[in-house]
Amino acid sequence: MKRIPHSVIDTVYVIVGILFCGFALKSFLVPNNYFDGGVTGISLLISETYHIPIAYVIVIANIPFIVMGARQVNLAFALKTLAAVIGLGLCLLYMPEQHVTTDHLLICIFGGVFMGIGVGLSIRGGCALDGIEVLALYTGKRVSFTISEIILGINIIIFLIAGIQLGLPTALYSILTYYAASRTCHFVIEGLEEYTGVTIISAESEIIKERLVMELGRGITVYKGERGFLKQSFDISQPVDIIFTVVTRMEVHKLKNLVHGIDHKAFIFTSTIKEAAGGVLKRRVTASLIFLRMAASAKITSFIKSRLLPIPCPYPSYKQMPRQL
Repeated sequence: MKRIPHSVIDTVYVIVGILFCGFALKSFLVPNNYFDGGVTGISLLISETYHIPIAYVIVIANIPFIVMGARQVNLAFALKTLAAVIGLGLCLLYMPEQHVTTDHLLICIFGGVFMGIGVGLSIRGGCALDGIEVLALYTGKRVSFTISEIILGINIIIFLIAGIQLGLPTALYSILTYYAASRTCHFVIEGLEEYTGVTIISAESEIIKERLVMELGRGITVYKGERGFLKQSFDISQPVDIIFTVVTRMEVHKLKNLVHGIDHKAFIFTSTIKEAAGGVLKRRVTASLIFLRMAASAKITSFIKSRLLPIPCPYPSYKQMPRQL
C-alpha cells in the first residue's frame, strides 16, 4: 500500500484542528462569554470588551507571535501558523453561532475539551493556533522560569483581568475551561498511553531477557555493569547485565509481575519518556488518531488503522538481537 505523504497528514491534522477550535468558540465560549487561556483568551477578552468580531481579533492578536515564531523556530513554522490562524479566522467568520447548552458546567468542560482537541491537532500538524507557547519560548531564553511557569503566569493575568471586567464567576468558569483544554491538548499530543522506560537489574538477567523478548515482544538494550557494593562488603561485586526496555504505561504492571515472578529481589525503576521512535516499539494510541478516524476519509482511516497495529519483533530469538537498538 502506498504511504500517504506526511504533508497531507499534517494538513488534515490542521484542518480538523481548525474546525474543532471554531466549533468550541462559536458554540460554547463566545455565546456564553467564557474565556480560554493564551492568545485565544486575550482575543475573547478584547472582543467582549470592545465588541469587535472575534474572527478579526484572533488573527490580529496572533500576528506578533507569528513574527516571533519565525525568529525563534523557523520561517516554515511561521508561514504554516499564519495560514492556520487565517483559516481559523475564516471559520469563525462563516460558521454560524449556536447555543448548544445553557448549563455552565457543560459549557466550560466541553468548550475546553473541543478547544484542546483543536489546538493539539494543530500542534501535531506542525503549527500553533495559539501563539502563547512562542512567547513563552522567547521569554524562557531571557529569564530563569520554565515555559510552563511563564504560560501559567500569563494566564493568571488574563483571568484576573477577566474577573475584574466580567465578574468572579465568569473568571472561575474560564479557569475550568482552560484546565479542560490544556489536559485534552496534552492527551492529543502525547497520547493516551505514554512511553515508560524500565531499567532492570537482576542476577537472573538471562531468563528475564528471554521472556521480555519472547513473551512480551519487547525490544531490549543491555548494558554491562556491576552489582554489590554493600556497606558490609563494599569490595565485593559481581558483573551483571543491566536491561533497559521501553513499554507503554499500561504494560508496566505486567512487566513488573513477569520480572518479580523470576526474581523477587530484582531492582526495577521506571522513567517517563516524552518521545520515542524506531527499534521494536508498540505504537501508542493517541487521541488525535481517534478523532481523525472519525473525521477523515475512508482512505486515511484505513491508513491510520494500519499504523495502530503493533509492530512485530523481527528477531525470532533474543540471542539474535543486537545489543543496542
